[in-house]
Amino acid sequence: MRSMLAATLMFTAATGANAQMTTSPVAGTKPKTVQTVPVQPPAMQTPSATADAMAKAERLALQSDLAWVGQYNGAITGDVSERMVNAIKEYQKAKGGKPTGVLNPQERTALADAARKKQESVGWKIVTEPTSGARLGIPGKLVPQQASDANGSKWTSPTGTVQVVLSRRKETNPTSAKLADLEKEPSGRKVEYTVVKPDFFVLSGLQGLKKFYVRGSFKGDEVRTMTILYDQATENTVEPVVIAMSSAFNAFPSGPLAGPPPRRNVEYGTGIVVSEDGAIVTDRLVTDGCLAITIAGHGSADRLAEDKERDLALLHVYGARDLKPLSLAGGAAKTNVDVVGIADPQSQGGAAAVSSLKAALTPAMSSNSTLSPPPAVGFSGSPAVDADGKFAGVALLKPAMVAGPATSIPASQALMVSAEAVRGFLKANGVAANGTSTDAKAAVVRVICVRK
Repeated sequence: MRSMLAATLMFTAATGANAQMTTSPVAGTKPKTVQTVPVQPPAMQTPSATADAMAKAERLALQSDLAWVGQYNGAITGDVSERMVNAIKEYQKAKGGKPTGVLNPQERTALADAARKKQESVGWKIVTEPTSGARLGIPGKLVPQQASDANGSKWTSPTGTVQVVLSRRKETNPTSAKLADLEKEPSGRKVEYTVVKPDFFVLSGLQGLKKFYVRGSFKGDEVRTMTILYDQATENTVEPVVIAMSSAFNAFPSGPLAGPPPRRNVEYGTGIVVSEDGAIVTDRLVTDGCLAITIAGHGSADRLAEDKERDLALLHVYGARDLKPLSLAGGAAKTNVDVVGIADPQSQGGAAAVSSLKAALTPAMSSNSTLSPPPAVGFSGSPAVDADGKFAGVALLKPAMVAGPATSIPASQALMVSAEAVRGFLKANGVAANGTSTDAKAAVVRVICVRK
């Protein structure tokens, strides 16, 4: 629970005229008179001084809550400013209180509750963008639709009135000033506000009929930029969220939230042949944003369907011969599995050997299970088989997604989509999984995705 801002300023005033104190008379001496110094009332403490006395974490929470209720539109830094004090006064006036600039405990509690309700109403959560590892605050209820490719991710509302884009690119010798100038170029963009700092830049204004907000940063030659577009009609709802998103944005987090390395132009995964006519199941993310998908040794493949909830993709390679589809019949492994796949060629000196590793299963929050340890790069989309050699599910390597502050979340994790879910996905897409082979090593193929 947030610490409450101490609200009551203590005023004391000393009254009374000069007081005389006498010592006890001593024989042969004259009584001595001592004059006291009048006690003066202390100067009134200002709202800024009161805020200054708070812990920085309290000031950060206060600024954040004021932003969420639409009263504060500055950077959430925890620094005391006139803007922050004025925001407190405006909040007090809006609630019919006296604008003192200092919240009493009841006002502070009400503010925190109002901010929390605003966050819940938009589905606020902190996520790690899957292709870069950048950390963002996303209003999930406003922008429930997400798509990712090699260049970043995009979250949109069902009607496109609100859009959030995390983009990444390479830039030779980038500087904040250079990047800010480049962001001014899109057609119809009218910049009304600009901030350029050594390590980041911010632009906002109008882009056609929408408002836009851009915040970007760079590290080495990689540039990561968050752009928010929203209809002017949604301004009252979205602008408080924009302030929170700007403060939550961490383009290059370090430590456990750093995420996986940038996607390469060529990415490798593993696919499972599930029918004699060339149907293949693999990882959806491995095959996202591909200019071309190739099944090593068999030729080009088309992506026919996807399941975004389970991150499965259905591929089809045409005219292939000697395919040995895997039997998908089987139970559900409970403790351990063997993951059979083809590691990235860089991990095996350019070779394409099929190998297997053992992994323990741990039930996860979703219907999937966690695999530990995670298999090597290239194994995503591999079949997992139980102790009897029966199909248990599909192993997927996934970047960590978090729904709030975290301190020890791994950069990536491995999940297993159950055999039942895989069979359901294929059935829903009209694939008759007619495999009879129980040799998983003979049924896997290397999936190659070529991007821009």
